[in-house]
Amino acid sequence: MQLETLAWDPVGGWSGDVPDLDSPSTLVLLFGDPGMDADRRALDDVAAAYPTSVIMGCSTSGLILDRSLRDGAWVMAVARFDTVRLQQAAADVHGSADSFEAGAAIGRDLDEPGLRAVFLLCDGLAVNGSELVAGLAQAVPPGVTITGGLAGDGDRFGYTWVLDGAVPSAHRVLAVGLYGEALRIGTGSMGGWGIFGPERTVTSSSGNVLAELDGKPALELYTRYLGELADQLPASALLFPLAIRQPGSDHQVVRTVLAVDEVEHTMTFAGDVPEGWTAQLMRSSTDRLVDGAAVAAAMSADGVGVGGPTLSIAVSCVGRRLVLGERTEEEIEAAVDALAEGGDLIGFYSYGEIAPGPSGRAELHNQTMTVTTLGESVTP
Repeated sequence: MQLETLAWDPVGGWSGDVPDLDSPSTLVLLFGDPGMDADRRALDDVAAAYPTSVIMGCSTSGLILDRSLRDGAWVMAVARFDTVRLQQAAADVHGSADSFEAGAAIGRDLDEPGLRAVFLLCDGLAVNGSELVAGLAQAVPPGVTITGGLAGDGDRFGYTWVLDGAVPSAHRVLAVGLYGEALRIGTGSMGGWGIFGPERTVTSSSGNVLAELDGKPALELYTRYLGELADQLPASALLFPLAIRQPGSDHQVVRTVLAVDEVEHTMTFAGDVPEGWTAQLMRSSTDRLVDGAAVAAAMSADGVGVGGPTLSIAVSCVGRRLVLGERTEEEIEAAVDALAEGGDLIGFYSYGEIAPGPSGRAELHNQTMTVTTLGESVTP
């Protein structure tokens, strides 16, 4: 595998020469600031340089490249595989009701012999992430690794997009399938949040829209805990994500708020919040988040092993960035330090992260740092 990473900003342009690595087995990942879709200069360069490659990316809530956090720019990784085959699939999604079938349609398109992994990017606002992942997982063979993330829009929650080729598109889901025994892949996902307050029961919800906890409006609960920060909803709710748990299970899933409806007193989350499940508020500290990022990266590195270049893709939640503030780069640095020497890191801050859970099945996560590391076995 040949690998290059670089960045682009409106003033200086590319940080280096755009690598000559175009091929049908080349994956180009391009993550950008939400407003960068209006500036075609970098996108035109990429489209011209990689006419036969798989190009995909999305808007973000912050860009990750090596040890740095960036805004107002693009970051790009170009990975040309030797024997691993790539195939792209896409589907439209306009709301929660479309999400499961969109995932299933992509899975059906990618379900061919030799499929080892799927990396998925989608609109961060017009999708129910847990239903999307469930549809995809149902349509591909057991054992296929599914990772990815939901596009971001900073803390504004107004408009997100994905790159379908080099074209920004809203209401879209994109995926690349990676095929062949030569693929080496490792994944890791870790939070660093702790629960607090009483455990409550979800008494009224519909899909990813939460109405009541313990028979009372959920929005009122959040407003009470947020205090003066309530005026900054939905962004301020990222400071207090929700941990939900199915009765009889010890496994908690974290959910992040995407929108609030002050008329209906409901909250829309990135994934399902099923009735009958229990829920608790969460909060964290900087040190715990940094430690969690290191653990996620180490898990990913262990899974891929050593030998040859590796590309690590970090997807971290925008809520972590809000908590970390000026110390955000510390979690990025912790992740880099935990990766194999010589590996490259690229990524973004998201509205949701996709990675295998404790059971090994892919899940939508929130408030985690998720790392996917790709490598390729060297042919003797």
